[in-house]
Amino acid sequence: MNIQIKPELEQIIQAQIAIGRYANPEEVISKALKLLLQWEEGYQQWVEETRQKVDVAIEQLDREEGIDGEIVVEQLREKLRQARETQG
Repeated sequence: MNIQIKPELEQIIQAQIAIGRYANPEEVISKALKLLLQWEEGYQQWVEETRQKVDVAIEQLDREEGIDGEIVVEQLREKLRQARETQG
């Protein structure tokens, strides 16, 4: 397979080879694709965990266990105020 890449990407590949991290462009591309797959897996896991948390939150709201939005905003404002005081 032959692919065309942008000059700035070729510079990155050549830099990795120049510092001795990889022996050739194929190794750089292979590592990059493996990292992409790992990132995709992590992202999909995050999406699933987030969906589960949203489902739990919806169930809590259905049982009227939620906190009023205005109360949450006030609590966040108070935490921000306290953080500013601590830093200042």
